[in-house]
This record gives sequence, structure tokens and C-alpha cells, in this order.
Amino acid sequence: MSLFVWSSRRVGGLAMLMTLALSYWVITKEAAASRYDYKYMQHVHQESLTRPPAHMLIPSTEGAGYWTVIFTYYALLIHFLVFAFPMRSCWAMFDITRGLKKAARSKSLKDFKLSHRRRGSSTSLSSSETLTSSKEDSLPSSATSSEAGDIETDFYNDGDSEPNNVIHAIVIPNYKEEVDSLRETLDVLASHPQARNSYDIYLAMEQREHNGELKAMNLIQEFVKKFRSIDFTLHPSDIPGESPGKGSNLAWAARKLSERYPSQIRKDVIVTGIDADSHLSPNYFALLSNMHTTHQETAPTTLYSAPIVFDRNAHAVPAIVRVADILWACGGLSGLYNGSTIAPPTSVYSVPLVLADRVGGWDCDSEAIGEDLHMYLKCFFALNGNLTVRTIMSPVSQSNVKGDGGVGYHGLYNDMRARYKQALRHMWGALDSGFAIRKFVELWQERKHTARAFRPLHIALNNPTDSYITQTQLDMNPEQTLESAIFSDVTSDTLKEPDWKRIVFLFHRLFEAHFLPLQMTILVIASTLYMWVTDGNGDPHGLGWIFTLCNVLRTAGFMEVVLLMFLYERFHKICAATREREMHEAGLAKGMCFSHREIKKNYVDYMMAPLVAPLYGAIPTAQAQIMHFFTLDLVYTVSKKVTRQRAKSIIATVMP
Repeated sequence: MSLFVWSSRRVGGLAMLMTLALSYWVITKEAAASRYDYKYMQHVHQESLTRPPAHMLIPSTEGAGYWTVIFTYYALLIHFLVFAFPMRSCWAMFDITRGLKKAARSKSLKDFKLSHRRRGSSTSLSSSETLTSSKEDSLPSSATSSEAGDIETDFYNDGDSEPNNVIHAIVIPNYKEEVDSLRETLDVLASHPQARNSYDIYLAMEQREHNGELKAMNLIQEFVKKFRSIDFTLHPSDIPGESPGKGSNLAWAARKLSERYPSQIRKDVIVTGIDADSHLSPNYFALLSNMHTTHQETAPTTLYSAPIVFDRNAHAVPAIVRVADILWACGGLSGLYNGSTIAPPTSVYSVPLVLADRVGGWDCDSEAIGEDLHMYLKCFFALNGNLTVRTIMSPVSQSNVKGDGGVGYHGLYNDMRARYKQALRHMWGALDSGFAIRKFVELWQERKHTARAFRPLHIALNNPTDSYITQTQLDMNPEQTLESAIFSDVTSDTLKEPDWKRIVFLFHRLFEAHFLPLQMTILVIASTLYMWVTDGNGDPHGLGWIFTLCNVLRTAGFMEVVLLMFLYERFHKICAATREREMHEAGLAKGMCFSHREIKKNYVDYMMAPLVAPLYGAIPTAQAQIMHFFTLDLVYTVSKKVTRQRAKSIIATVMP
């Protein structure tokens, strides 16, 4: 491993150490200078008529010298970023709320959904029949070949597809998730008018989960007639170099589902990865299909994001956990406003299959634990920063993380502890900043290339030695190369020049996500100590106005967070009311959780905001960045999900 790679993977921790070292140096030097001035003033008081020697005057105003200036202006920069981030989030919240209202009133959207009503008379041949046949006909094989339960192209049925119809390949990665949670998610998807015509569901199971295959087959038999197709994949547990988690699970499922779609329809296949507890409105896929077909020119290079909302069990978790999730959701949608060119997704997103082909699919190593941002970065740099991003004005309903139960302080501790584990997993994604740095270096080295070749995603699984085609091979004789048998499935596409402006914006957003929480905490403490040790020193550097401005920016930033939460009230109200109405129309509302907010009942949330930043921002960031010096692996744990009470009660009556 080169020094550059090692350093890039620990860039967050190195930045933390450098900031601590700078703060320590400046504070200790200025403290020493202040003490010297204090002794000198005592000497002047006693010997007022005697001028001190010239050598006694020089150290009194030196302190840390230019390092003090650097420290002060860096503190100003960090405070300005802290002021600007919630301001942009407020605008994004306002803009998205306005977009949700507009989308709800859109007649074209309603017409689009009505034109895709489910055709209940037809059935799907892929699902339980597929699994039975593939299990009987296939033999155990290595980790790079098809496993029992993985998709077999021979059983693919395209009878329900229409000309130019968008196919939604919906992947649900899960590991030890409750059956009720998966069933509820599938019920919601099956209630969509376009589900029977356009949805290919893939339950991405883990081989290391006991009875995971049986759980998947039972769900498939239950939902076999409700989707265009439903199947499952079984991610092996012994693939070298892979880390357990959503990313590796999704990567395996994507490579397997890729085998089902021939080249002539791949351009209209969109892969959507969702969490096991994600509830998506039919508007999500209606808007997605509409944008994909309307913008044909940019469709192959577009990634689709959507805001998330915690509207399921927010009333059942402590206020500090609720506020942590609210601010996390607000941070995710801060880049989804109209006109934003940098819009990383949070949890749920959609990628055209041809774009997944182009970037080689999802990564599986320890750096890809935050697979949503990681995949966004892969697509961004593969296109030299010319990735098109579109926001789907249909929020994704999520549930707040819960602990292992308990009452009183014990339950509060368990919920807060579970939320901290989730925050640590989020902040572990600081590894993506190093990944972005390395991809930027690659982009710079290949900035003069005008084309890039790629093959279908599943080729990397079945023929790893032939999965990558260099541009040199294509340039030797492009016509014969593309027509030859070995390269017949290769696509060569033009590559635009790097968009340097977008690249700068991207690194600004990464700094906000992975550096700003901890840097702000360090500098707030350090600047307070600096003002304390230099108090009464007469401001020898003339920098006192900067710290006064920092105090103003910090106060204004806190007020902006309060405004952001106030704007969230309206956003949450629209999202919760819309989902509840849709669930009633689908007949799924009974026993389902809905959380509605009222300011007079949630006033305590506003008081929790100052505690959330250090507890679920700075502290887990510091822990993650320190641990990165010793390991890049994080043990992935499954968060407890909320499920319908009706489902639980039915199971309770059936079980002996």
C-alpha cells in the first residue's frame, strides 16, 4: 500500500490531528506571551519611570506569530461554513416542500399512474417456480458462479412488458430483518398501480443468515402474483475482500439481476435500492419513469435521489433520537433543491442499469459501507463530474432507530445507544472522502481521454479477466474489435471534459459531511481557550474582531437550525398526511404506524438541537476517524424496525 493510499483513507483523522496540533501550539504560545506581558506590566507598575530594555518588548507581542493568524482565519472559515450549511438546508426544505405540493396537484402524474393499472389476469413465471427449477438443476459451485436462489435467465418472462416500458428492478438488501418488516414493505410496493406491470422485485438475502433462503421463498410464494416478477439472490459469505453490509449485498444482487436483461432493453431498466423498512409512494416510480422517458438524452447518465422522512414511529422514540434523525434527514435533502448540481442520495436512490454497467456496479470493500454516497462518487468521477442528478419529489418513509426496549431510563439509554451505533456507521463513511481524493487523482491522470469502454455488469462476475477493456485495445482497431466475438458486448461511449466547478462543489459537500462537525467542535473549544488565555493582553495581533464575528456566526447558525426545524414541521405534515391517505386507499392503514407532529407537543425538540450536534455528530466522527488508524472494518449491525401491530397480533395467535 502506498503512502498516498494510506493517507487518503485516514484523511479525516489526519485533519483532526493537524487541527488539534495547531490549536495546542497557538494556545500555549499565546498563553506564554500573555504571562510574560503580565509580569512585564507588574515591572512597569513598579518602575514606571524606567524604560525596560528593548529585548524585553519583542516577545510580549510575538506569541505564536503567523500560526495565530492561520488559526484565527481558519476558525472564521469553519464558522462561516457552519453558518452557510443550515441556510442552504432551509432553502432546500422550503423548495422541496413547495415541490411536493406541486407534484401532488400534477394532473399529468395522475394520468401517468392511471395508465399503468395492474393487470391481475396474468401471472409471473419467475419467483417460486424459478427458484425451484434453479435449485434442482444447478450444482454447488464457487463464489463467483450462480448459487441456489440466484436468478437464472432461462426462466425470465417478459410477457407483461410493453414497448418502451420502463422496468423497475427494486432490490431490497436485508440481513436478519424481521419477516413482518419485509412483508409490510412488499405490501406497500404491491399496492402501486404499476407494480404488476413494471416492478421486478429482488430480495437480496445473505447466505450467512440462518434460514434466509426459506424466508425469501415464503415471501415469494405470498407475493408471486402481485409483481411483474419477484425473486431472490443469495449473497455468499466467503468472497475474499468483501465486507458484510448493504453495499456487498446490493452489489451481488445487481450483478445477478443484470443477467436477466438483454442489451435491447437495458437502457430502460432502472435499479432502485431500498432499505428493508422503506415505504415508497407510487408517485416515486411514476415520477421516475416520467423523468427517464422525458429526458432521453441524459437518461443513461442520471442518478435519481429522493428526500427521506421519519414519519413512522417518531412519537415512540426519545426527543434527542427524534431530533438526530430529523437533522440527518435535513442534511440529506440539503443538496436536493431545484438547480443543485451536487445531490448525493440518502438510503434510497435509483440508477439506470446502463450507468451501473458503466461504473462497474457497486463496490464491496470496507470503504463502501455507505454505499449510497459511494455509488454516487463512482458515477460522478466515471463521468468526469458530468453526472446528471434529478430529485424525485416523493419522500421515502423511514422509521426511527429503536433499541432493545425497556422502560424509563433503561429504555432511553437503549434507544440513544442504538442511535449512536447508527451515527457511528454514518460517520464511518468519512472513508469516502479518501475515495473521492483517489478518484480525483485518477481523473486528473486520464483527463485527456475522450471515450470509455464498458461491458454488462454481470460479465465482471462470470468472466472477471475479460470484464475490463482498455481504451488502448479499442483504439488499435475499433471496428474489428467491437465486431469480434470476444468484444461483441462492449460499449464505447464518449466522455465529456471534466467539470472542474462541480468537482470543487463536491469536495465542499464532502467537507461538510465528514469534517465540519468535528472541526467545528475543536475550534469552538480552542477559540474559547484562546480568548481566555489572551484576555487582558490588549489584542496584540488585531484579531479580536474575528472572534467577535465567529460568535455572531455561531449564534446565527443556531437560529437557522431552529428555523430549519420549523420548516420541517410543514414538510413532515405533508409527507405523513399523504402517506396515510395512500395507505387508507390501499387498505393497509390498519395497524400501521403514523407519526404526526405539532409544535406545541414537540417544543422539547427545539431544545435538544444543541445536544445532537456533539453527541451524534462530533463524537462519533472523532471515534470513527481515530479507529481508521487501526482498522477500516466496521461490524455491521441491523437496526430494529417498526412493523404493523396487526401483523404481530396475527402471528401471536397462530404461533402455539
